[in-house]
Amino acid sequence: MSRHDLPLDPRISAPVIERHAELRSQLAVRFVGLTFGILSVAFALAGGMTQLFGRNPDASPWTMVFHPAFAVSSALLVLGSYSLSKSLVAVKQERQSEFRRWLMGGLWAGGLFTAVQCYALWAISPFERNATATSLGVRPFILLLCTLHALHFLVAIMSLSYVTVQACADKYDHEYHWGVTVCSCLWHFLGVVWIGVLLVIAIAL
Repeated sequence: MSRHDLPLDPRISAPVIERHAELRSQLAVRFVGLTFGILSVAFALAGGMTQLFGRNPDASPWTMVFHPAFAVSSALLVLGSYSLSKSLVAVKQERQSEFRRWLMGGLWAGGLFTAVQCYALWAISPFERNATATSLGVRPFILLLCTLHALHFLVAIMSLSYVTVQACADKYDHEYHWGVTVCSCLWHFLGVVWIGVLLVIAIAL
């Protein structure tokens, strides 16, 4: 009698196959793909705008000029906040298709904000750089604030990409929408921070 013919011990349970491991892997791949796709489009658009619109001719290490791109990026940030607020209301009312549409709208608003913001940072950077201008000029300080805000906004886009992928997999409903709430609050917080940056730019003008 081979060991395969021996009766199984009922006290020993068979290994349980993780049925959700494959789904989690698929969601992870979708999250990475969506995030990479949005950021790739954003950086490509930023590069196109640098070629199409060029640099601010008044750029100087000593003075600050409010670039129109900052107004556009501010409008996109407001649009993203509005989209996430609407998505949160929709998921609480179990309007799933509308919920996903608002999430995607917020995600594209975030991608466009990143593109315009990258172009704006390039456009206001001075043609000439020297040690004195870096130490005393106002423009490097504004560039630092905008760059820090943009880096934090990349985290917001990654969070929104994750929430969007989860939403498309029916992970949120009127009872469980914690991820959507946190993502929306993060976006609104970065909007408040951006208002502070704009105030600093206004003072520097």
